[in-house]
Amino acid sequence: MNDAPILIAQNVRKTYIMGERKLEVLRGVSLSVHRGEFLALRGASGAGKSTLLHLLGGLDLPNDGDIIFDDQNLRLLSSSKLTALRNRRVGFIFQAYHLLPELSAIENVMLPARMSRVSVDKAATDGRRLLERVGLGQRMEHRPYELSGGEQQRVAIARALINEPDLVIADEPTGNLDSHTGDEIIQLLCALRTERQATLIMATHDATIAARAPRVIQVVDGQLAAGA
Repeated sequence: MNDAPILIAQNVRKTYIMGERKLEVLRGVSLSVHRGEFLALRGASGAGKSTLLHLLGGLDLPNDGDIIFDDQNLRLLSSSKLTALRNRRVGFIFQAYHLLPELSAIENVMLPARMSRVSVDKAATDGRRLLERVGLGQRMEHRPYELSGGEQQRVAIARALINEPDLVIADEPTGNLDSHTGDEIIQLLCALRTERQATLIMATHDATIAARAPRVIQVVDGQLAAGA
């Protein structure tokens, strides 16, 4: 693990307006994440884990405070530069997979590469290699409805990794899976993170899964527990 932080959150706050109600989800969160680190965010549903992940990955911006990604303040980037950063340097894995139903496994995996203007041939070659790596070499042409939940999540992992991101963000990646399949997915994520020397931040409410990470931070009512 490199000593230099790749990601820094400084007094981050996020509030949503719901009609006449103001919902304060994050209340002054500060943390740093080092290159190559595996960090688990643990907390109950509604604690603010997903919101924090979205901010760290540039999917959303804070109302106050700063997110610094590799010396770039995300709040100061234009929309196009922020989109390019997310596409090329951040890989997202969600609980609900978010695969396009009309596309095959290999086509879903290729999408981020094609958005980065990688050639069809290279995207296909890289996509096939990744699907082989995640154990889906025989399922490349299958559409999501033909795959099990665990297989769909493996496709989502391959898709997240195709642009060789520096940062991988996983939001409850085993939430829709049985315990055995979920454990296989976590083992796969850990192995791929080590192979690719990527930084992994994962949100989970499961203590057993969180325990796989060398560093665990509790998120409680929009704040981090002491020691974060």
